[in-house]
Amino acid sequence: MNRISQIRILLLDDDTFMLKLLTKMLANLGYTEVITCDNGSDALKKLDQPDTCPDLILLDLNMPDMDGIEFVRYLVDRNYHGTLILVSGEDERMLRTAEKLVHAHKIPMPGYLHKPVDPDKLSEILQRWEAETLAQPLQTSKKNYSAAEIQAAINRKELVNYYQPKVSVATGEVIGVETLVRWHHPQDGLVMPERFIHTAEKNNLIDGLTRLVLKQAIAQAGKWHRDGLSLRVSINVTMENLASLDFQDMVFDLVNEHNLPPQKIVIEITESQVMGSDARAPLEILTRLRLKRFHLSIDDFGTGHSSLAQLRDIPFNELKIDQGFVHRAWTDDTLRAMYDASLAVGKQLGMDIVAEGVEDRNDWELLRQTGCDMAQGNFISYPLAADELPRWMAEWKIRVQAGL
Repeated sequence: MNRISQIRILLLDDDTFMLKLLTKMLANLGYTEVITCDNGSDALKKLDQPDTCPDLILLDLNMPDMDGIEFVRYLVDRNYHGTLILVSGEDERMLRTAEKLVHAHKIPMPGYLHKPVDPDKLSEILQRWEAETLAQPLQTSKKNYSAAEIQAAINRKELVNYYQPKVSVATGEVIGVETLVRWHHPQDGLVMPERFIHTAEKNNLIDGLTRLVLKQAIAQAGKWHRDGLSLRVSINVTMENLASLDFQDMVFDLVNEHNLPPQKIVIEITESQVMGSDARAPLEILTRLRLKRFHLSIDDFGTGHSSLAQLRDIPFNELKIDQGFVHRAWTDDTLRAMYDASLAVGKQLGMDIVAEGVEDRNDWELLRQTGCDMAQGNFISYPLAADELPRWMAEWKIRVQAGL
């Protein structure tokens, strides 16, 4: 049996004509298990019944009595495990705000649709949802890891580095990589950082974790340098790392041990991690690192509380525009304004500009047209194990020569 025909979809909209129209569009795409409701109360009753609880909900935002935002809250109360697509005549900023709220509630949302609904756009979102969700094998429930388990993983060096490439937008040249940690768990396989970083931060384990990542990354950078690969290796560090003056000495010793020029290492500071009242140690460490010709990068620019203040106070020479301002900025006026402002600030300060979250060709074209220096994101490459990088570089060179 076709899997599409088994997917149960709930349409919630106070406009009966829209319900009929969406039902027909879905039928044309092969989705025949469609339930329609013109008010939130009836829809909630469907959710409460096992035989009518949907896999996917298409939800209007602006409805009388119970609006879409209130309905989402009731979904959370019911621990809804399906997916949500917003369908609305509201403007782009309103839809993006609603999307952010849905994501904050941990409800999967592959996109939203403007009214009048474009059948091709509906098809595109559903195909992406199928590819990302339905095509994946059923996953076991996410396991919570204790601080003791994470400490043991650090001690046993089960945390390993993956590397996401950063490339020149103008030439396609591979400039460097960002180091991203993963946990090779002996029973659970590859565990992503969102499953353990928060616990490490809450239990004062993040300094030890970061130092392990740093040591492995600099060792790998040294190997690439000896093999003739001229790459800048970026490593994320926290304010906790920068609280101790021995951090800078460890970094200096590591690059010397591996005969690596300091210019090949980029220390990334997440911009939302503002310095505390005593900023003497972080300022000393970061200033000394720049004096030794290490690169300093301000990460996730524009998402925290003191972006411009940190640019004023710390000698950064690289600015990373947060992915939330990059992906789809070519079609979203609000995102485009944020992207343009971040780019302009970096350019005026003479910094290297990296755009994160480049997911498709349209994102790439925006960077090319606006003169952004470097790009990073899944359009270029997913994070790679170190031994996968040479093969990817050869494939990327072919893509660049073919016009991507």
